[in-house]
Amino acid sequence: MTPVSHTLINALAAAGKEVYVPDQFHGRSFSAPVQAIAQRFVTARLQGERLAAFPGPLPKDLTEAYECQEAAIELWPDTIAGWKVGLIGPELATLFNQDRLAGPIFSASVSWSSPGVRSAFAVFTDGFAAVEAEFVLRLGSDAPHDKVNWTHDEAFAMVESVHCAVETAGSPLATINSLGPRAIVADFGNNAGLIMGPALDQWGVRSPQHWRCESFIDGASAGRGHGAVSPGGPFESLRFLLALNARRGRPLKRGDLVSTGAVTGVHEIRAGQSAQVVFADAGEIMCVAEPFIPAVHSGARSGAP
Repeated sequence: MTPVSHTLINALAAAGKEVYVPDQFHGRSFSAPVQAIAQRFVTARLQGERLAAFPGPLPKDLTEAYECQEAAIELWPDTIAGWKVGLIGPELATLFNQDRLAGPIFSASVSWSSPGVRSAFAVFTDGFAAVEAEFVLRLGSDAPHDKVNWTHDEAFAMVESVHCAVETAGSPLATINSLGPRAIVADFGNNAGLIMGPALDQWGVRSPQHWRCESFIDGASAGRGHGAVSPGGPFESLRFLLALNARRGRPLKRGDLVSTGAVTGVHEIRAGQSAQVVFADAGEIMCVAEPFIPAVHSGARSGAP
């Protein structure tokens, strides 16, 4: 087994480097509670520290939750390579008037799988960790910065390619999913990484209902699904994200990766366990969970990590 995928911190630790936990906001201004929540999540992620409870008052709505996310993005020592989109269950979707949520995927947490090789990914000890079979849309052009209303067809036209993938979900907060969308959004959408796989052939003419796959944990089947399991399918996830990010002042860019939602379910995993997703007519992705290696120093940064 050759590990080919690590989180930012595990990769830096393997190279013998320290990461400085940022302690200042240099861009937008945020309220004190939002700053405190963002700082706590970022510090816990960088140090591999378990959070026993949500670090502060739960955001009152999704707008405030995205403010926490924005503050945490500003503190995180990496650039954004794309975004994950997750589904909100029917009852909560009615409550929040929204059936999807989003979070950033950072560059150092994206890797590409190789045939026959298990990609290693780090999981938070005593936190939350899961693998999700996903279909990822790679964008072929920049979205207009001022376009906030999108149709399904307009979203479809933005896509350059579709890839099989595994999202490695993760958070230092073990109860993040049970706390619901506000907690999930606040902590990077519960994302820890993305393992990219083969491109789909004829994705533009084959309905997502025919994009089929099956997930396995330690060799046992954990779930089956296809690209159309969520309402509107993967291109509705992209349409949602295009509109959301335009309103946030973060229009999507050419080359962005958009992970469009769990296809076979959210499959919790522990360090030492392996996962495999077999994509019909498109190959497979194999991966293994490894313990998180903290390699951080708290305090103001003295330079690039």
